[in-house]
Amino acid sequence: MQTQNGVPACHNEGDNTICVPDATMQYRFYGLTDAGSVRSNNEDALAINADQGIVVLADGMGGYNAGEVASGMATGLLHNALAGWLTTGDHLVPQHIVSKLQFFTEQVNRAILNAASAHSQCAGMGTTLVVGVFRGSHLVLGHIGDSRCYRLRDGRLEQITKDHSFLQEQVDAGLLTSAQAAVAPGRHLLTRALGVETDIRLEIHTHIVQEDDLYLMCSDGLNDMVSDAEIAAILDGKPDLARQADALVRQAIAHGGRDNVSVVLIWVQPQTLGAA
Repeated sequence: MQTQNGVPACHNEGDNTICVPDATMQYRFYGLTDAGSVRSNNEDALAINADQGIVVLADGMGGYNAGEVASGMATGLLHNALAGWLTTGDHLVPQHIVSKLQFFTEQVNRAILNAASAHSQCAGMGTTLVVGVFRGSHLVLGHIGDSRCYRLRDGRLEQITKDHSFLQEQVDAGLLTSAQAAVAPGRHLLTRALGVETDIRLEIHTHIVQEDDLYLMCSDGLNDMVSDAEIAAILDGKPDLARQADALVRQAIAHGGRDNVSVVLIWVQPQTLGAA
């Protein structure tokens, strides 16, 4: 298994769990990615920057290794753009982050399109994207495609992104129930992706963060293999990000591991535990 971590702002615990204070909230991050049981390459990519509260996760698609190229470009370019901008000031106003997130994502989209046009082996590549900026008591969350973000609050797990997929549109139209969509064919037919069209629609929402919230960002290699009830059971209890991330990935593999699987956990550590 491969791990991703940011640079610690206060101290490390273990190899990847990072504690970072941010104005009124303190966040801890842990990321894990695995190729799964079937595929030889990993087309998922992660970028975590604990200092700036940035998490970017992408699930690439395309022939040969093009999916890896697209997801790597998406996470690398978007992380670098956001981190460079956030280091120039406090930027705690969510509206400013929303505006810049849309702008930078449009730039990344053009870069992927240009790379696909310039290199024949990358033709047709694209990627999903879920990106979070945790600043103060707010999460600015953007996504495109079917990579997800969940929130565990007061013991209740909630999916706070909505898949951009054909089946989700069927559910929204009342033609399928969520349970029917979960087992229906065509689950991977996306209605939006990065690097596919010149005009992109990044869905962005701002969420109020509460102490002891636990956020999960993941590629569909997790939620295709592991039910929401199983995810909730693994995340329930005292946060242990390394153990929980490993358990999520192992559960996906135990259920077949048909796709790459990537997870990032973000815990809003209660202030009373800040010195622990």
